[in-house]
Amino acid sequence: MTESDVVSLARDLIRIDTSNYGDADGPGEREAAEYVASFLSNLGLEPTIRESEPGRASVVARWEGSDPARPALVLHGHLDVVPAFKEDWSVDPFGAEIKDGMIWGRGAVDMKGADAMYLAAVKRMIDAGERPPRDIVLAFFADEEHGGRKGAKWMVENHPEDFEGATEAVSEVGGFSIEVAGRRVYLFQTGEKGMQWLRLAAQGIQGHGSLVHRDNAVTHLAGAMSRIGHHEWPLEITPTVERLLRGAADILGVDYAEDPETLDRLVAGLGSVGRMVEASLRNTSNPTMMDAGYKTNVIPDVAGGFVDSRFLPGQQEQVLRTIEELAGTHVKVEQYITERAIDLPFDVPLVRKAIDAVTADDPDAVVLPYMMMGGTDNKHLASLGIAGYGFAPLRLPPELDFPALFHGIDERVPVESLEFGTDVMVRFLRDC
Repeated sequence: MTESDVVSLARDLIRIDTSNYGDADGPGEREAAEYVASFLSNLGLEPTIRESEPGRASVVARWEGSDPARPALVLHGHLDVVPAFKEDWSVDPFGAEIKDGMIWGRGAVDMKGADAMYLAAVKRMIDAGERPPRDIVLAFFADEEHGGRKGAKWMVENHPEDFEGATEAVSEVGGFSIEVAGRRVYLFQTGEKGMQWLRLAAQGIQGHGSLVHRDNAVTHLAGAMSRIGHHEWPLEITPTVERLLRGAADILGVDYAEDPETLDRLVAGLGSVGRMVEASLRNTSNPTMMDAGYKTNVIPDVAGGFVDSRFLPGQQEQVLRTIEELAGTHVKVEQYITERAIDLPFDVPLVRKAIDAVTADDPDAVVLPYMMMGGTDNKHLASLGIAGYGFAPLRLPPELDFPALFHGIDERVPVESLEFGTDVMVRFLRDC
């Protein structure tokens, strides 16, 4: 059987190792960017590859719409993936094997499968001689998995002209389905928590490990990390999350209230996606790395660590001040990577058109907004005044724990879901 465009694209992209090791060297995105650029060129578009540094490549192209007077829409994805190690997987993470009706491999979910849907939808329309109603800026970025400094952030700072006239954007981590009380619900991403990665530096006095030592940098750091990690952030319900929970309450037959017991019940009713929603009910702070010392019997004078903090809209400074207090007087807290929070309206024409595109094939489904606990490159486009939503539609089998597949071992996506998503994206792009 001949593979569909979306399946071939997804498999080809997965087979290109674009692992992002953060501050360490990796293969970069150049090969994937060249693949996408060649694909777009074959469709008659004129893509441009831009490198922030050797190998760290993004690609952008403008697809002209029928009404150039309308503001443009950015349709974007990212080409990098988090690392995967073959010994941990049941399949080759870069083999793009098809098994059990799914494509397996790093990036199948985050987000080469979605990249493939976007590209396949564009191809289908161009092959049919169709044009979108407005200009579409197609962008596929480097470095999303490490904050975008070498990808989308660099692009908007150095080549804002690539996005000239754009006012809205759509990208990953929205439009996927879950099942709530037997009802299919699609979650459309209208918000993102802000990202505040922090570097902690503790200082003390170096000395021999056998002595009584009350000014120990390791002890200072460990105490700070423990206090930060165990801090109970209070519940704070944003308008986006309230609308999601009220919709879930209607389906579950629960009277909506914002007390902890009711909220716990609503989150539990959302199934595997509940953990994502739970993280949108409050700010969070999680210690992730520590480094200190060079010998067992030497007390070092410095110790360092990192904290992944995510804040709700409007609460960046409040969260930072709280973490500084929790760290204590012996530990300095420095901002490492900080990106804004996003909270956008649900009742706008773009969202309504996306809902129409989904429900055309799934008329009994419900579409609700949600706030993503992580972040996307929409944060960087926001600096240009572009309102970015998450819309990579996937109709998923209810037994699939989709959230666990993001950055997970044996990442995979159903072929039927990609086919469905491509159909939806074609309808959306025809009407956007």
